[in-house]
Amino acid sequence: MQYKYMRIQGQELAENTMYAKGIFSMCWQLIQNDVMDEEDVMLFKEIDSWFAENLPFPPQCKNQEKVVCFFKTENSEEMLKMIRPALWLLERYNHPYFLVYTNTPPGEIVYEDQYQIAVRVSGRLQIDKLQESWSPKD
Repeated sequence: MQYKYMRIQGQELAENTMYAKGIFSMCWQLIQNDVMDEEDVMLFKEIDSWFAENLPFPPQCKNQEKVVCFFKTENSEEMLKMIRPALWLLERYNHPYFLVYTNTPPGEIVYEDQYQIAVRVSGRLQIDKLQESWSPKD
């Protein structure tokens, strides 16, 4: 089955959405908690900078509205390739995460571009497929 959307999220909740934190929030949390080595901090900052330059930042995220973002699976191969080192960092620091695949976002889509959607959180996510981690074979 082909899924429309994918999200990388953790077990902890984001304060503003009360929804599972995404990969960027999880990595920034590791940095703020002084968990990562300096070399790994620099790696994540490079990843974050690449995404800031290449992935549009939804206005709803800038305004800190209660939205969560999902990658579109149909054309986000480059985005997923660039995010893999961040997954490696989460694994290196034993921070659990999940790759969530779904066709049904948990609310109204309020933003959409070539690579992603932002969804106003209004309920529980219907998870069609859950993958506990990523490996090069996936």
